[in-house]
Amino acid sequence: MTTLDVPNLGGGLNLRQRIRDVLRASIISGAMHPGPVYSAPTLSQQFGVSSTPVREALLDLVAEGLVEAVRNKGFRVTQPSDKQLDDITAVRRMLEVPGMAQLAGSLTDAQREKVQSLYPAAHDLVELAARRELVDWVQADRRFHLELLGLVGNAVLLELVANLRARSRLTGLDSLGIDALVASSEEHVTILDLLLAGDEAGLIDVMGRHIDHIRGAWAGRPEEQETT
Repeated sequence: MTTLDVPNLGGGLNLRQRIRDVLRASIISGAMHPGPVYSAPTLSQQFGVSSTPVREALLDLVAEGLVEAVRNKGFRVTQPSDKQLDDITAVRRMLEVPGMAQLAGSLTDAQREKVQSLYPAAHDLVELAARRELVDWVQADRRFHLELLGLVGNAVLLELVANLRARSRLTGLDSLGIDALVASSEEHVTILDLLLAGDEAGLIDVMGRHIDHIRGAWAGRPEEQETT
């Protein structure tokens, strides 16, 4: 039996979705990893719910390519190759950086209000990093970036990036020092500042470096240091 540290969700609406989000974040962060077989009944006990929404959530993740069904046993986390993960990050850079840059200097009043409303979420990410609550951090990071990218108003772009983010792996988070994780998290605040200031060049630079963390520090790899 493989034990996973998950919250007790109890009942309520959208239970399948909430479980799916926690499991997805657990996979991305490395809390769930390739090798062990995860049983829906076992996970349901840890979540404090019946097996049905857990199994449905796991089947959703099969469709996303994050887990595979193991006949009569349960589910196993899939393992993308380094090349696949590098390619995912490269495509995210191609999509997200220009997508955000085009907003700089052209925000409507409604868009500016939305950007300003995301500051609490950005600060929450810093606090989650300081407490090393990694599964919650991954969920919050996903929500933050998808809400921000939603301002572009391109549903296809948003769907593509959401899928690419789900297929990423941040297995180096657990070994990353608190100072480094907090510093990376503070970039969310900087992104909002630059967007409101209309600083397109600064936004391109920070967004690019922020995404590069996926295959750098957040993947347990050294990153090139800036020189001055």
